[in-house]
Amino acid sequence: MRSRKRQRLWLVSVVFVLLGGAVALALNAFEENIVFFRSPKDIAAGKTEVGRLIRIGGLVEDGSLKRTAGSSVVNFNVTDGAATITVTYKGILPDLFREGQGIVAQGRLQSNGSFKAVEVLAKHDETYMPPEVAEALKKSGYWQNKDQKPVLKGNEK
Repeated sequence: MRSRKRQRLWLVSVVFVLLGGAVALALNAFEENIVFFRSPKDIAAGKTEVGRLIRIGGLVEDGSLKRTAGSSVVNFNVTDGAATITVTYKGILPDLFREGQGIVAQGRLQSNGSFKAVEVLAKHDETYMPPEVAEALKKSGYWQNKDQKPVLKGNEK
């Protein structure tokens, strides 16, 4: 009888250990894939880790777009009205990208305070603005039409 109880106890113990390991692996995978949104103001305040994958958003500052001759490297400034951050991107910018327009860029903060983007997204029409960007611009007082609600893609009612 004791042998049977002992076998069940071992079986239950092994199942709990395996289940705990699976949960730990799943949580680790989720943590690596979560991308947080930060505004230029948050980055300037030091609320962001260097090297962590994040998204930043704001308006492309007028006159800040600079292209490197002979390559696809582009530098521009993104502002939320309270702070400005320099973004470096290597690749083709979206067709709708222009100065004075809202964008979201995904990438990593560099140790020198600049942002190296791996993806740049631009709004698709005059009323679209990602909710995080709109909220950051409203908080900083930079949102031009305070009565306008941002329209989310696929939720254009």
